[in-house]
Amino acid sequence: MSEVGVIGAGKWGEALAFALSEKNEVIITSRTHRDWKNFRPLDEVLACEYLIITVPAQQVSGWLKEHFVFSGQKILVAAKGIEASSGKFLNEIYTQYVPSENLAFLSGPSFASEVLQSLPTALVVNSQSQETAEVLASLFPKFIRTYISDDVIGAEITGAYKNVIAIAAGICEGLGLGKNAAASLISRGLVEMQRFGTVYGAKNETFLGLSGAGDLFLTASSSMSRNYRVGLGLASGKAKEAVCDEIGEVSEGIGTAYALHEIATQKSIYLPIASEVYAILEGKSPQQSLKDLLER
Repeated sequence: MSEVGVIGAGKWGEALAFALSEKNEVIITSRTHRDWKNFRPLDEVLACEYLIITVPAQQVSGWLKEHFVFSGQKILVAAKGIEASSGKFLNEIYTQYVPSENLAFLSGPSFASEVLQSLPTALVVNSQSQETAEVLASLFPKFIRTYISDDVIGAEITGAYKNVIAIAAGICEGLGLGKNAAASLISRGLVEMQRFGTVYGAKNETFLGLSGAGDLFLTASSSMSRNYRVGLGLASGKAKEAVCDEIGEVSEGIGTAYALHEIATQKSIYLPIASEVYAILEGKSPQQSLKDLLER
């Protein structure tokens, strides 16, 4: 059995620790102490050969700078998002501290609550190193089917972008626009996501697979998604600050929407749905955004 350390004891970190404990010895740590028998100090977790890191995208730069020590670990990044302050993808942030051959990125449809029930799903471990991808994929339990891919940037883009589309889908539901509108929004969101990914050289098949369509369809169709619930709150006229306070968890789609807006402006990429989500987060009326989208 391998010793695996999980960094981040939120719901997703807890779910991954639970799943991985089927085949491995798992210990976990976080900024906030948990009264769990497998909870350990950070330095003990960092000593593990395999690390699963769930630190949110908007916090990871500071965390790596202040707390991380590389000692040859193979690392699976299990967060999704683009850093709003810099527009950097997670692989750009992590490779400042870890060689790319030691890094992998997890993608695919995966609600934490269902993983905690051992319900089946399929995920992708993405790495520039096939060896790293294979060994990290082998850590997962039988109820999670793992695939491997070398399209790191594609997985990063789909994992981040789908959260923004999920906010839009929540707004659609909150406005009572119906299932036809929701299906139209999600399918056009997939096209928009792929258009963005093409600029960065992502592979087309990534957008049609588990990392793209699979994760998008899940996140943009259920109130189990935090980002979907952000959209529901925005549709009711609440400001993003009030919505986030109510949810009480990090919703990565908000920071990613700001990052996408900045990137789209700099690179002149046409991102109508993401642009309207950004505008709504900045105070635009959801009804006006709908009107503007329909009149394009």
